[in-house]
Amino acid sequence: MPFRLSRSMLTPLIIATALFMENMDATVIATSLPAIAVDLGVDPIALKLALTSYLVSLAVFIPLSGWMADRFGARRIFRAAIVVFSAGSLLCAASGSLAGFVLARFIQGIGGAMMVPVGKLVILRTTEKSQLVRAMSYLTIPALLGPVVGPPLGGFISTYFHWRWIFLINLPIGLLGLLLAGRYIANLRDDKVPPLDGRGFVLVGLGLSLAMLGLASEGKHLLSAGVSTTLTLLGLLLLALYPWHARRRPHPLLDLSLLRLPTFHVSIVGGFLFRAGMGSTPFLLPLMLQLGFGLTPFQSGLLTCSTALGAMFMKTIVSRILQRFGFRRVLLVNSVLCGLSFAGYGLFDAHSPHWLMLATFLLGGCLRSLQFTSLNAIGFADIGPAGMSHASTLSSVAMQLASGVGVTLAAFALQGVAQWQGHATLQASDFSWAFLLMGLLAMLSTLQFRRLHPHAGAALARPATNEG
Repeated sequence: MPFRLSRSMLTPLIIATALFMENMDATVIATSLPAIAVDLGVDPIALKLALTSYLVSLAVFIPLSGWMADRFGARRIFRAAIVVFSAGSLLCAASGSLAGFVLARFIQGIGGAMMVPVGKLVILRTTEKSQLVRAMSYLTIPALLGPVVGPPLGGFISTYFHWRWIFLINLPIGLLGLLLAGRYIANLRDDKVPPLDGRGFVLVGLGLSLAMLGLASEGKHLLSAGVSTTLTLLGLLLLALYPWHARRRPHPLLDLSLLRLPTFHVSIVGGFLFRAGMGSTPFLLPLMLQLGFGLTPFQSGLLTCSTALGAMFMKTIVSRILQRFGFRRVLLVNSVLCGLSFAGYGLFDAHSPHWLMLATFLLGGCLRSLQFTSLNAIGFADIGPAGMSHASTLSSVAMQLASGVGVTLAAFALQGVAQWQGHATLQASDFSWAFLLMGLLAMLSTLQFRRLHPHAGAALARPATNEG
């Protein structure tokens, strides 16, 4: 009898394919940054704009994803997201300038912001409770495999072919997902959709976009210093107006009242500092290995994928660590360990043994995975069912924004250190100071984690009595 997948299992697999494409793309580009910079004729530091534009696009459009799925149908929005992401990939491959590449990455981010959240929504609404754990596990696999496969794949393509192919490989995957989604994914809708907070979207979306574009373009990359400063100030002004607006809306785009909960507040604010420090990893690490140490993109990718392997291993023991030590102690101690290990990356030089770098990156991946998992869990410890959707949206926005800020700050640090040391081009010693500064930023999160109650999240860390 031929093996056939049920619709309830086929749907998660289709969505998992889209998630794999998105996660792999995000890690592939990081390894290829130096090669892209050479081809476009720009300073490698300028390509921070390509990373931040994608992350800001995710932060801006994630809040719209659930509303659009309910309003227009999940299948329609999911397929549209695949089209937009694939179109952005094609534009990335065809880009001949920094401005064109940054715009293409922003378009990719729009597709990514809609694709995965809507896909998860479909799974939650169409899968029986008895099958939900198995269905969600299909999403976990590509989320873990993407960062493992991405760096060496991107490095291999950039070393032996051309970096533009790293975006073209998304096209057949996207086409397959588009066809399968049209046939097997239900077009779920909600007849009672609250009105969209349009003014809130303008304040948040335009504010984040202008502020981050202004910050990331400082240093005479893409825009003049005067224009960059003006955009940053205008963006911050729009963002400052949002809390005043949100208090007057029954259904705000982002529900800031959730920040009154101590555990959620600490996870957002402390998590922002920590993620900003660690979010610089995909920017600093490949540049150091390739520009500082002279490794090929492929060699760099083989080394950096070890951080993802470390993260995969930590997933198997994180619950036991939290049960043994509790959230507050883990977050406090581990944030310091993460910062120290990250600063330790800067102690390597071109003659350091690759096995030692590999082991250190592996350890760093373990520590960061423990911290990210703990932050994700503690943030929802005191959130009720009614606030879960708003909390998830606000948390996702903060996560993406923190990563974008981290890349921008790392670029500032790298550029400032190089100028301070009188280097016309980046040297290995410049990276040592950049890793130290970003590690210290991550350790500042301990000031927030200290505010947690000693038994915060105890119910989450308690061993489960059943799997149901």
